[in-house]
Amino acid sequence: MGPVQIVAATLAIVITLGAIALVVRAVRGILRVVRLGQPDPERFDRKRARLATMLTETLGHTRMLRWTVVGAAHWFVMVGFGALLFTLIEAYGETFSPAFEIPVIGYWSGYGLIMELIAALTGVGILTLIVIRLLNLPTRRSRSRFAGSTFWQAYYVEYTIVGIVVCIFLIRGFKAARGQLPYPVWAAPISHGLGHILPASADAITVTAIVKIIVSMAWFVVIAFNLSMGIAWHRFAAFFNIFFKRTASAAPALGGLRPMMSGGKPLDFEEADPERDQFGVAAVEQFTWKGLLDFTTCTECGRCQSQCPAWNTGKPLSPKLLVLSLRDHAYAKAPYLLAGGAGANGGTPDGGAPDGGALDGGAPDGGSGAGVDHSKINVLALAEAQRPLIGGPDEQGVIDPDVLWSCTTCGACVEQCPVDIEHVDHIVDMRRYQVLIESNFPSEAGVMLRNLESKGNPWGAPPATREDWTKGLDFEIPRVSDGGDFEYLFWVGCAGAFEDRAKKTTRAVATLLNEAGVSFAILGNGETCTGDPARRIGNEFLFQTLAMQNVETLNDAGVTKIVASCPHCFNTLANEYGQLGGRYQVIHHTQLLAELVGSGRLTPVQPLDGGLTYHDPCYLGRHNRVFTPPREVLGAASDSLVEMPRNSERSFCCGAGGARMWMEERIGKRINVDRVEEAVATGAKTVAVGCPFCMTMLSDGVNGVAPGQAEVVDVATVLLRSIKPEPAAG
Repeated sequence: MGPVQIVAATLAIVITLGAIALVVRAVRGILRVVRLGQPDPERFDRKRARLATMLTETLGHTRMLRWTVVGAAHWFVMVGFGALLFTLIEAYGETFSPAFEIPVIGYWSGYGLIMELIAALTGVGILTLIVIRLLNLPTRRSRSRFAGSTFWQAYYVEYTIVGIVVCIFLIRGFKAARGQLPYPVWAAPISHGLGHILPASADAITVTAIVKIIVSMAWFVVIAFNLSMGIAWHRFAAFFNIFFKRTASAAPALGGLRPMMSGGKPLDFEEADPERDQFGVAAVEQFTWKGLLDFTTCTECGRCQSQCPAWNTGKPLSPKLLVLSLRDHAYAKAPYLLAGGAGANGGTPDGGAPDGGALDGGAPDGGSGAGVDHSKINVLALAEAQRPLIGGPDEQGVIDPDVLWSCTTCGACVEQCPVDIEHVDHIVDMRRYQVLIESNFPSEAGVMLRNLESKGNPWGAPPATREDWTKGLDFEIPRVSDGGDFEYLFWVGCAGAFEDRAKKTTRAVATLLNEAGVSFAILGNGETCTGDPARRIGNEFLFQTLAMQNVETLNDAGVTKIVASCPHCFNTLANEYGQLGGRYQVIHHTQLLAELVGSGRLTPVQPLDGGLTYHDPCYLGRHNRVFTPPREVLGAASDSLVEMPRNSERSFCCGAGGARMWMEERIGKRINVDRVEEAVATGAKTVAVGCPFCMTMLSDGVNGVAPGQAEVVDVATVLLRSIKPEPAAG
């Protein structure tokens, strides 16, 4: 060893030991923060399925590759991050001896080729990502998905990778120049090419190796001092976040909402006590440990932001910025909580709780902090402890109320997130506390809630008029109360029973089922709202009241199969009633109609005139993966179906979900107008929908911005017109 090697080897050892110590401390710090969350024992079932899903999503990049170029580039960078560890090992050896190679495999030409390819593709991948970021920088006129991201962290990570790739090829090039690279040209063409222009210097190899080590260890030191640097920490946390996702399958955390939890168990309202039990989320430590892991894992990529209908129409909600705000608040408040501040829980990821793990009864916003040694807590943590989770600028709240109430729960954010963050669950949990404890929600939504309580429907229509839609039909609609046998219960829903436009869909569905000879019946006046709007606005108590009433009615009637014409009813009946003892086989009317058309029991005879486009309802498509059946029905009834640019998984919301149907839209552009403009731009004369909420929103949008240019009708109406064409005028 020469003097250069002695100095380099010494530096490498000292720097590495220091970096390892800092990273170990950082990991322990992250775990302490995550463990502050509430217990969540349901995350530990089906371990093999979870492991398979995690490996598929990470190694296969199944979510990232939806973005094609970005996904492919990121995959090469991810592979390089792991595989190029071997070149880091080589660098340590090269600080001692410039000719060092890893024993056995280091002299194998196949290994040389693999490392050459991975390093090259990692370089190409990271340069591609850098260019994409630079081309999509936020401006005053654009709402880039990168808006609000921490740019210095992104640049630091990206250019660190560039530096490592450059060092790898320089080291190999110097070795090639000295004739010490043990691989033929075909196995290391870039390295041999560099060998022709680089000097044959042994010390250059060692100096470059120590530079590579310093760059690598500096990265670890930087992230060790920035625990909330999700753009770096997600490289480790993503594996765990995906493993512990709500579903053990590839499906995102959509469909049914989780019940309201307290202490890791569903809250029983008959025994619940607001003084003892947790009603929603009022403080960051009241999220589950998985929620805190979600916040930690956010990559700041902005895919959720780019797909969010609220963000795209000028509203303050960005799923990414909401998560980042919660993350920064959690890590800033953590020292206060770890010192025993009021509200600290100490729940553990294994579903249990350490000594003293129960809520201590302190104020949910941090409380007075009695018994806390303030001398051990920094000023920032004390300030964060006093901030309310939800509050306007004057209150210095972490999340602005306009952000919380802008969400339509459409699920686009959850669908697009590459690390399986469960945004909708977290938003609804915060809404629950605001509604149930604070009674703080948009005033106009109060009318809807009162109507649900008193009339059993959000419109406040007389319950005795639920069957009025049956009047004028030329066939009899069987009632469950009649006592006859039936295959399907036709769940009409509140919109289908009371809203004039939706009544046409109800009549069309009933007519088609009768035409096909399907045995069905309705509950009639015995039906009440499923509770979907109550649950999504946060009134879990009202939801359970309505749901248990319906479950009792359905179970008493012996119902096993249900067909619903409203995706919100469909989703609630299929995915949420099971939490209350109501388990049924539920399908959407477009699914049943597609089956009837496919079997020949319904036969379209006249194609629809003019162009046709289809709008995917969020709660039918994204939440329940029903994309094909409506298109099969429309394809049979028309030969001119054209897709909107945003369709299927990326369909744009109509703006009515999350109980937004009953709230005013005062900020930014109206979501339904944005969607209508996209539909009209296709040139279609008919916009088909599969949801009464979507029909209302899109019809209003057409009447407002493009009157007479398109008609909004349900898929069932399109099929009925094709099977029973209306006679020409005159």
